[in-house]
Amino acid sequence: MEIERRWLARGWPEREPDEVWHMEQGYVTTRPAVRVRSERRAGGEERFLLCLKRGSGLSRMEVEFPVEEAQFRAVAAFIDKPFIQKEQRRYRLPEGYTLEWNQVDAGTPEGYFYAEVEFPTEEAALAWDPGEWQPWLLREVTQEGQESMAAYWARTRG
Repeated sequence: MEIERRWLARGWPEREPDEVWHMEQGYVTTRPAVRVRSERRAGGEERFLLCLKRGSGLSRMEVEFPVEEAQFRAVAAFIDKPFIQKEQRRYRLPEGYTLEWNQVDAGTPEGYFYAEVEFPTEEAALAWDPGEWQPWLLREVTQEGQESMAAYWARTRG
């Protein structure tokens, strides 16, 4: 289960991130979402994942598996569309959560920024206040299914 809140954002926050990741991801299908992703932390090893997601809103079913690079490349060839490019900057929060700030498809007309935080429970998610991060957030889109990455894929690559 994934419990997550999400916001559209106005660019990068004026803070130094704790980590920077580079990702590319593509979808086999968007309902339910079946996604492959490569991700690499700046200066680190690349890893490859297969993710299955169902549902929308605050809580969604999510199952994620590591895959070998050859499997990732085979699925990417099967998809045969340009993958979404993301830069993700991670910020550790005092509550123990991580704020993930993403730039999607930089330099393209469709590109945008969003931020998200995962939580251990729905109660924790609903209780969390973005506080000092609020100036960089445009609006919360947690309950808006059309703002998911799968929906973005369908709009821009479908």
